Amino acid sequence: MKFLCTILFCFILSVGAFAQGDAVPALGVKELYLAKDDGKGKAGEQVSEFSTGDIPIYCVVMLDTAAKVTVKMNFVAVSVSGVKPDTKVVTASYTMKEGQNRVNFTGTPEGKWTPGKYRVDIFIDGKIARDLAFEIKGSGGNTDAVKSFAPTDTPKSPPKRTRKP
Repeated sequence: MKFLCTILFCFILSVGAFAQGDAVPALGVKELYLAKDDGKGKAGEQVSEFSTGDIPIYCVVMLDTAAKVTVKMNFVAVSVSGVKPDTKVVTASYTMKEGQNRVNFTGTPEGKWTPGKYRVDIFIDGKIARDLAFEIKGSGGNTDAVKSFAPTDTPKSPPKRTRKP
């Protein structure tokens, strides 16, 4: 009897182990990339580096399924002057409709981007699915100086004439 109970106990454990193998696989990100504007208001070619004037920045997410899920993107400042590390700059969320497997997020700053290292974090139904690091490079000068520059509408006065003796 003890032998039969041991076999029955092992059988029950093995059925539980096999049932775990039949679980539905977790949804994932098939493809994730960043792009600049194509000039027509849509995501262009895939890039990994941007300049401060690249507005907007597109984040393209392709899922490995066309199920109805919620995709969330956090645009994070990783190492940016004047910004606390890991600060969320832009957060957006979209609930996919049945049959969709692609979503384009866009990030647009007030003014120009601040140079530095950034990351996008992608969540599917509240769980982190993937992240992607990238850099926004400055135009070679001090961006604060550019922000404070303002053109003047006042014309210059003509040079003073001197009299000849």
